[in-house]
Amino acid sequence: MRFLEVINRWINRYFSNEEAIYLVVLLAVGFLVLLLLGGMLAPVLAGLVLAFLLQGLVNQLARWGVPTAAGVYIAFLAFLGGGVALALFLAPLVWQQLKGLAVALPDLIGRLGEVAQGLTQSFPEIVTESQLTVWIDGAAGQLGNLSAAALQGLVTNVPSLVALLIYLVLVPISVFFFLKDGRRLLNWFRGLLPANTSLIDRVGDEMNEQLANYVRGKFIEILIVGSVTSVTFSLLGLNYSLLLGVLVGVSVLIPFVGAAVVTIPVLLVAIIQFGWSWDMAWVVGAYLIIQALDGNVLVPLLFSEAVDLHPIAIIVAVLVFGGLWGVWGVFFAIPLATLVKAIYNAWPEEASPAEP
Repeated sequence: MRFLEVINRWINRYFSNEEAIYLVVLLAVGFLVLLLLGGMLAPVLAGLVLAFLLQGLVNQLARWGVPTAAGVYIAFLAFLGGGVALALFLAPLVWQQLKGLAVALPDLIGRLGEVAQGLTQSFPEIVTESQLTVWIDGAAGQLGNLSAAALQGLVTNVPSLVALLIYLVLVPISVFFFLKDGRRLLNWFRGLLPANTSLIDRVGDEMNEQLANYVRGKFIEILIVGSVTSVTFSLLGLNYSLLLGVLVGVSVLIPFVGAAVVTIPVLLVAIIQFGWSWDMAWVVGAYLIIQALDGNVLVPLLFSEAVDLHPIAIIVAVLVFGGLWGVWGVFFAIPLATLVKAIYNAWPEEASPAEP
């Protein structure tokens, strides 16, 4: 009975406020919609994210005196132009380097074996030549199934190709109408809520600022880090520089973990191509400098409002939301974690006294 009394007092303290109930219901409905219908609504959700990203350009054009309607069309045409440029120029180059990497894998593994032979000679007590032979033979054996696996992947992913066509049609349409009628849709949604929503308004205002800062800043960060890395690796003569640059740029989506994971292919390609040489050291040094400038210069400049979250909280958010919603969950892990924190900060500590 005492346990039930404790639960009852806790509920009365935190959930007797009607605004808190509204917020809980709204969050529960939103979570269920994403969990149950997220896959089906993915093109619309993607359009919403891209429209939110482009809204910054519309607002900037408005500050320069461009009418809102004209700004919407300019932003939408910029979006279409960027998508066409990506499809016609960047994507084919990345695909070409990816195919070249797949064809060169046997030679690369052989080259890696030659480089590793130096380790067995320098540190025989750690890695023996027999162990190294077993590892290399195993890796070479796996390559024998690469073509069959690729063919099977193409067959099994035919539905994904259909989904891609759906995205190509529905995402641009969603982007346009979210840009054009976003404020009207927002007013309609607010009309569905009760009149007294000050708690929801406080959480919504904080999240709107955080999302605007995070989504646009992260998009710019990906472009800058990916471009600088590709150009730097190309100047240093590193193979697959564009492919590695894209990987490094995308890796900034996952704080801490992304940078650690993408370091592995960069190191492998540098070691295989240059061996243990000064050329390899220059590549590694340039990569470390890019990572340091990204974390210590670029991120503070782009993200005007620092996300005050502990690194452990960020890692947990990436794991949880990434497990729930895949790539989108990883991308929005920090904003979602910030939403949880905003709700915690705005939540009424005690229920308001009941009015007579």
